[in-house]
Amino acid sequence: MTEQPNSPQLYLMTPVGATASTVGPLLADVLDRFPVACLRIPGAGTEDDLGRLADLAREIAHARDVAVVIDDHIQLALRHGLDGVHLTDGARSVRYARRELGADAIVGAFCGSSRHDGMNAAEAGADYVSFGPCRATVLGHGEIAELDLFQWWSETIEVPVVAEGSLTPALIGQLAPISDFIALGPEIWSEDDPIEALSLLWR
Repeated sequence: MTEQPNSPQLYLMTPVGATASTVGPLLADVLDRFPVACLRIPGAGTEDDLGRLADLAREIAHARDVAVVIDDHIQLALRHGLDGVHLTDGARSVRYARRELGADAIVGAFCGSSRHDGMNAAEAGADYVSFGPCRATVLGHGEIAELDLFQWWSETIEVPVVAEGSLTPALIGQLAPISDFIALGPEIWSEDDPIEALSLLWR
């Protein structure tokens, strides 16, 4: 998949609730082995824990020319020198985040399975829009982002689109021609060997 023309880039999420002390070596190993375009830190945890994780992730990722964003925490992104934020409320905070972070920051928006929210986020200035989950999962509100949503977006909207949520090798194969980024996280961190799990998904 990754060798095909116009193939999507890998967008990696750190483990939910991970601490800097436990995730550091494994994160560095993953970034050394795989061509990650962007690293995302979920917003779960205390601000102190998130700050320590943000510092570590920034150090590891920036050394490898990988951008780092964090869920929703705009001020934390500013304080810790991250590249931007991933907003989980669709289009609602895009303009505010852009004002706070500046024109050069990455502002992404998770829009579930809603074309309407995605279009509003794009019009508000989001750098990318994320749809998901692509199968039944706890992510989102129970509605699945179907393949035809990604197909329509790729044909209609210029803003890059991210596919995320309960992805499988078969789904990634179907999404590859119609997505700009494939987001993986829980799919690998829940396995005993995340490196092996990622290698099976990202071939």
